[in-house]
Amino acid sequence: MVALTVVGLAGTAVVMTVRTDRQAVALAAFGLSLAVLFMALQAPDVALSQIGVGTAIVPLMVMLTVRKTRQSR
Repeated sequence: MVALTVVGLAGTAVVMTVRTDRQAVALAAFGLSLAVLFMALQAPDVALSQIGVGTAIVPLMVMLTVRKTRQSR
């Protein structure tokens, strides 16, 4: 129940964050909380995929995109 509550709060934090760079960090925290929830639900393979994709790759791609668009302006 605690992990589900943390996922809900982290998801709300992602949506409520205004700045894109901070939103990417919140997205990484959301991905990590989802991985913890998947581990609690006894789905370790999904948790590992979530750590790789949702916690590392997607926020990194967002940060690189934000940097690239700010440089082109």
